[in-house]
Amino acid sequence: MSERNSTPSPISGFPSGDGETDHDLAADDLTEGLDLDFDGAEDLLRVWRNGMRPDPDLTVSEWADAHRWLSSRAAAEPGRYRTARAPYLREIMDALSPRHPAQRITFMKAAQVGATEAGNNWIGFVIHHAPGPMLAVLPTVEMAKRTSRGRLDPLISESPALRERVNPARSRDAGNSMLSKEFPGGILVLTGANSPTGLRSMPARYIFLDEVDAYPASADEEGDPVTLAEARTTTFSHRRKVFMVSTPTIRGISRIEREFEASDQRRYFVPCPHCGAMQWLQFERLRWEKGRPDTAAYHCEGCEKPIAEHHKTGMLEKGEWRATAVPADPHSIGFHLSALYSPLGWKSWAQIARDWLAAQGSEEMLRAARNTLLGETWVESGDAPEWQRLAERREAYGGVQIPAGGLFLTAGVDVQKDRIEVDVWAWGRGLESWLVDHIVIAGGPDDPACWDKLTALLGRTWTCANGAVMVIGKLAIDTGYEAPAVYAWARKQGFEQVAPIKGLEGFNRATPVSGPTFVDATIGGRRLRRGARLWSVATATFKTETYRFLRLERPSDEDRALGVLDAPGTVHLPDWIDTEWLKQLVAEQLVTVRNKRGYAHPEWQKMRERNEALDSRVYARAAAWIMGADRWDEATWRRLEAQAGVETRPPVTPTAVEGVAMEPATPTPAKAGTTTTPRRKRRAYTPNFMRD
Repeated sequence: MSERNSTPSPISGFPSGDGETDHDLAADDLTEGLDLDFDGAEDLLRVWRNGMRPDPDLTVSEWADAHRWLSSRAAAEPGRYRTARAPYLREIMDALSPRHPAQRITFMKAAQVGATEAGNNWIGFVIHHAPGPMLAVLPTVEMAKRTSRGRLDPLISESPALRERVNPARSRDAGNSMLSKEFPGGILVLTGANSPTGLRSMPARYIFLDEVDAYPASADEEGDPVTLAEARTTTFSHRRKVFMVSTPTIRGISRIEREFEASDQRRYFVPCPHCGAMQWLQFERLRWEKGRPDTAAYHCEGCEKPIAEHHKTGMLEKGEWRATAVPADPHSIGFHLSALYSPLGWKSWAQIARDWLAAQGSEEMLRAARNTLLGETWVESGDAPEWQRLAERREAYGGVQIPAGGLFLTAGVDVQKDRIEVDVWAWGRGLESWLVDHIVIAGGPDDPACWDKLTALLGRTWTCANGAVMVIGKLAIDTGYEAPAVYAWARKQGFEQVAPIKGLEGFNRATPVSGPTFVDATIGGRRLRRGARLWSVATATFKTETYRFLRLERPSDEDRALGVLDAPGTVHLPDWIDTEWLKQLVAEQLVTVRNKRGYAHPEWQKMRERNEALDSRVYARAAAWIMGADRWDEATWRRLEAQAGVETRPPVTPTAVEGVAMEPATPTPAKAGTTTTPRRKRRAYTPNFMRD
């Protein structure tokens, strides 16, 4: 074999130059006897030797300390990267290393704690030591372009180990473009969460999802961007890594909060410099003199002694991440960090106190402070009450189906793929209401037997407190799922008792219910002349009303003894309803969102997947509106009370003519909830279900 006169390219952690390694000697043994007397043999041998040499066993944090240089273009502290500056990032970065078993790493954090730089260190590590296809997703394509110019280009240009693997950005080689960086063994593609094309452009072993709470709800109406991006890792099985980072936004719709709560929820525990008690820093223990935020100090939960700012460096060095929950997925880990952990020179405790005081009096500023300082979600005012509180207020109806005060029935029907759910509500004066039945019909809209059972409910009766019976006055059924099947069933039943409805978003509606319009069509697509009548319902208005009614306070036992009644609108729930139904009733919250132009508007958002109870309540309330309950006069309520055998207002006694005895009138038997209207020359409006 010819004399070895080529030197392998230096690789971090391994000898280079004149020093030979065991792998160099092994390569010599394997090539001994081969004819290498041709042009390019030395280059071929050098490349082959480098391929024989294994990668150094580095973690991401070790790689960053050895190879990362921060540019003045992208960092406030340029120079060599030091993980010791922010020790809490070490374990997060190391979890991104190939040997770590975690596959999904979630980081819910305050603003400016170094999370994005940790992600950039991971990108550099992948390019240098663990090449493979990588996808980095920003909220928009424009942000992806800015990140490429402002962060990735400096990352590559300032780190020699990366510069030699990625062609210069201004070269004619298309391997380094604005949104694509090619390197030996892999490629980095940047895209926006608003681009479905970019999200499904390639399979990826590594996924970096930055600021996921700023992602749109759907990537151009093709689905959740996070789900679309993660689908790219399917073929890599257990070798994949997904790093999800974000400052949280609003509770219930925050993606990062949802992922963190599904993880093992790690907190960074630091020791007290006075007593050594390990604790994770919480805002409630940051205290200062009134009006003097510069006196802010953290008070230990163990010894209650104040901890000065200068102790923070030592506390962070001795800190450790501890899991506080059991994850649903053993390969999913999560980290949470507030601005209280910011190293000296970044965000001081005094500055946090000043920012918090400055935010008082403004809901928008308080929301921003909670998100960016504490790394926690904001709870919107107008939230539904806790389901536990509703559970405590459940009532026993005393063995009757419809308690005294319930004067007519409506039903709300929610059509699902495999079932139809029906809630029957009784209504009284002032829109006081009682849940009297919850029915689940298995089968779904493609099962004729399912519709037969729903039809049977129209003729079913429920018993009042005095023994009278009621039928459903109006049944409102949602057309959001399998609308043609709903229209066909509703047309067959007629519009007297059944009202197909369609929910509308937004609050700026002249009326909560509008219509009806004829929307049904034949099989051939030809519109029926007298098809199903569709009502449009502003669901946001009725959801707001429902939650306002649920928050009404109840009279105490002492007040009830004095004759105090429940407030108008009070919602009564039976003791037989289960906790799942209660959770569905409070499954949404009112949040403030901004459109593309920055204008804020309120919008109802789901906090959990199932919300059928709330939807059915809204539909039943819409049915009461369609019947006219919001516009009935006193005479109509009187007739309903007479049928139900209850009295909620003092009766008007007719005046007797002097000398003539008044004989009691003989009441005409009638079914409760369907009173007849005496004929007059001029009569008030009476709903159809109450007429002869």
